[in-house]
Amino acid sequence: MYFNRLKELRENRNLNLQDISKILDFEKDTYGKFEREYTIIPLKHLNTLCNYYQVSFDYIFEFSNNIYENIKNEINTNISGERLKEFRKENKLTQLKLANILNVDRSIISNYENGKNLIATPFLYDICKKYKISADYLLGKTDSPKYLK
Repeated sequence: MYFNRLKELRENRNLNLQDISKILDFEKDTYGKFEREYTIIPLKHLNTLCNYYQVSFDYIFEFSNNIYENIKNEINTNISGERLKEFRKENKLTQLKLANILNVDRSIISNYENGKNLIATPFLYDICKKYKISADYLLGKTDSPKYLK
């Protein structure tokens, strides 16, 4: 999915798995599974890595080679929920239709939009890739760009 850039960023800084595991407060083997794509890194931990490396989600996801300036460090679930709802309506998607696209229950989409839960990493990735919308924009980390080329 997007682990090539995580490994590349780590290796370019001469860091080993244990170094990154300490940053995330994980076991070395756990982080290694993320890089090898055995399991998906939770968004809040991916955000920690984006902040550490000073790169955007769009860069990590290989949607862009840009590293945005003035990007916020924190993800605000209320802003991300509002932006997900705005995106959904712009694309004439009901919660049910988006849920079907992502193969989840409609209540999951409702919880994301109401700021109750942070969107899951694979769902964010799938939405952004399919609709060419910035992950950083959806998460409220930046206001621009909204859509990717």
